[in-house]
Amino acid sequence: MTIRFAVPHIEEARVWYTIFLQKDPDFIPHAGFLEWEVVSGCWLQLAESAETEYRNGPLRLGVRDLEAERARVMEQLDIQDFDIYTRSGVPVKWATFPDPWGNQLGYFEYLDKEKEQNRINQLK
Repeated sequence: MTIRFAVPHIEEARVWYTIFLQKDPDFIPHAGFLEWEVVSGCWLQLAESAETEYRNGPLRLGVRDLEAERARVMEQLDIQDFDIYTRSGVPVKWATFPDPWGNQLGYFEYLDKEKEQNRINQLK
């Protein structure tokens, strides 16, 4: 699986996404294009583009502690405070926020920690 986000300045986006994902790009196939393997077989691609409206996504990543990740990105990436949502019958809580170019990103956290650990074990 891949998801591609368009950004106007690839080097600025590289710095921002390296902090967000907590690692450098895994693959740089050519100028103006970066790729991170988020989990095995699932890639986030950034493509430099002159498009004026981006608003791709959302791409939400699973985390163990949604509140801690919210605090981290608010501090390290100067993200404005954003809400965390839950809904009856939905087994996760989630949050969404924009990158500097309007692409929608976020996190989700399993409410059932046993289910969360089972899912983590499947991905190993």
